[in-house]
Amino acid sequence: MPYHTTALRLAAPVAVLALALTACGGGDDDAGADAKSSATTEASPSPSQAASGGDMAKGESATGKVEEDPGVVTYGVVAQKVEVGTEAEAAKAVADAADAADRVLATAYLEYTHKSGPALTEGSEVHDGATVFADGRRGGVLIGASEDAPGCEDPYDVESWKQGESHVFCETYVIPADATSVEVHWSEDDSEPYVWKFPQK
Repeated sequence: MPYHTTALRLAAPVAVLALALTACGGGDDDAGADAKSSATTEASPSPSQAASGGDMAKGESATGKVEEDPGVVTYGVVAQKVEVGTEAEAAKAVADAADAADRVLATAYLEYTHKSGPALTEGSEVHDGATVFADGRRGGVLIGASEDAPGCEDPYDVESWKQGESHVFCETYVIPADATSVEVHWSEDDSEPYVWKFPQK
């Protein structure tokens, strides 16, 4: 896993904008949500099945399980804040400034706390469940940008993570400059997302 991080840093001094996620990813999410909504209507979860996902209050922590390399780990997750940049910063961050026209960077800061399960020694996959939406639509992920944001750690550089310890991982997305609300989503595998909303002025 450390090799993966190095490859990202060496591959592009300018972050890569995965615009395909805006079109394809958003559609897939909507389709998945429709399917899950239909399934929920037909059959309510039994008492033994814990409900997952939903709107979260500011500072409220969600709890979820992630299949890590040594086994299943239970995490506490909270979206701390979202920092929104300027159009000029977005243009400088991508290889082709035209891709960032009328768009800004939104960096979400999420704190993950190891609550139970085996200690991790070779990075973590918990951040894979995080995405950023703006006005209900998924943004375009900016690959390789979050590791450089102040206060953000690289999940692949975490070589020792034990129960009770916390780390802050970040996700940077490109969103419309006129967005009025930014949402941070985090979900367990195949589960509905927990959603933290950050209204924009």
